[in-house]
Amino acid sequence: MSKKSLNKNNNGSRFLCLEKFLRCLLYIMPFCLFLSYHPMIRLGENETMYFELSVAEIWLVVFDMVGFLILIIKKRLFRDCGKWWKWVLLPIWITISVMWSLNVTRGLLTVGVMWAIVMVIYVVWNLRDMLDEEFRRKWWKWFLGSTLVVCVWCIVQCVMDLAGVSQECTLLCDGCTYRMFGFPHPNGFAIEPQFMGNLLLAPIMAIVWLYVKRTGVKTTTGSCSVCSKFLLFCFFVTTAILFLTFSRGAIYAFVMGMCFLSGYEVMRSKKKQRGEMWQRMGVVWGVTVLAFVGALVTQGAMAEASPTNDTFGDGVAKVLNHLSLGIIKVRGADKTEVEVVEKPVENSVENDEKEEKKEEAVFDGYVAESTDTRMRLTGAAVKIWSGDFRTALIGVGIGGAGQVLYNNGLSPAPREIVQNEYASLLLETGLVGVVLLVVLVVLVIRVVARMGRGNEMILSLLVAYGVSLVFFSGLPNALQIYLMPIILMVMM
Repeated sequence: MSKKSLNKNNNGSRFLCLEKFLRCLLYIMPFCLFLSYHPMIRLGENETMYFELSVAEIWLVVFDMVGFLILIIKKRLFRDCGKWWKWVLLPIWITISVMWSLNVTRGLLTVGVMWAIVMVIYVVWNLRDMLDEEFRRKWWKWFLGSTLVVCVWCIVQCVMDLAGVSQECTLLCDGCTYRMFGFPHPNGFAIEPQFMGNLLLAPIMAIVWLYVKRTGVKTTTGSCSVCSKFLLFCFFVTTAILFLTFSRGAIYAFVMGMCFLSGYEVMRSKKKQRGEMWQRMGVVWGVTVLAFVGALVTQGAMAEASPTNDTFGDGVAKVLNHLSLGIIKVRGADKTEVEVVEKPVENSVENDEKEEKKEEAVFDGYVAESTDTRMRLTGAAVKIWSGDFRTALIGVGIGGAGQVLYNNGLSPAPREIVQNEYASLLLETGLVGVVLLVVLVVLVIRVVARMGRGNEMILSLLVAYGVSLVFFSGLPNALQIYLMPIILMVMM
């Protein structure tokens, strides 16, 4: 064999290894996204931010490196670049805004993560022909499997917290333990329950679509490898864990996405199939109600079992009161007075010593401060944005929201975020950034609407994500919001 042939074979072998590695990275992507905060590599901090590196961010960098190497080998790196310019107008503007940012360091890091996300989307879209049906079938199983594994961990977190295991082991955030409401609410491997709830939105919407369309996960022969009963089980588990997170933002986003998906499916179905579609969606909503009731009972039982003095009724009452923003006021189980029986004096001291004193939970129900803080920061961001023409037009620069709020005495520290992505983007990138965001959303909707398969699921997921961004600033933090729609489109 000639040297040229040998080198060609070696290059081909290396390319196949790179391709297999890229496939492996796609397999583990869902689980890596769930590892959005734990484990975390801490690199330091300053007065405006923490410097941390998560598993999800490491995955992002490695995937980009491998993907771009494959694109270079296949000579696809700049293929159809002329069609992409409209899609990167917003990222380009955000990058330019670093020039006048009040926090250049945070701005540069945010821009770096943003472009890493853009590169993943570019790589996946250009290499989608490498992903055959067999790969897609396995990917869906990895997707569902990793979701169930993390859901089980959430249950384990709650059990360990009630058993008195330290937070170093449970990985629960400070506001997640039983001490807050009398029962724990899990955050998985995320920084807080709201992020955990948002991580579940994509699996939930995908599971509903698979069930309603009766597609399951198809094999190459067309047979269904995941049965409807298993999909309903997955939907029940994931939805119940979503309710257990106790995150209003994630739950509201889920409800809005489900309402959109239900209406879309019924309206688009043919008249002959409309009755069957109503039946399938009825089953889905029935399981949703069952999951909510199951979570409610579980939270009440955890309140009863916790070291606090809360009862089952107290736990249920707090859940309903908090999730309804204080509108639903259900009186918890009364702490009945124990009848005092006269006993010999000599035994009274001994009985008092044996009497177990229980803790008081920090909150009795709806925490208005959480909502008030979000409203206050949103209002403050809009107030500063409208303060002068320059800020209204181009903003204060990406990453500068926390610093400008602090400078104006509207937040306690420069690390504070707006907790509303739309208000944050308006403040940091101005009207130009918001207009470019609208353009990007229109482009995405146009592409999704042309999809022949799965467009209703992608659109409902975008609705859910759009609602969730009202409750937190997620440009660099919630990678799944930007990655999952395009990955799911490719896996259809």
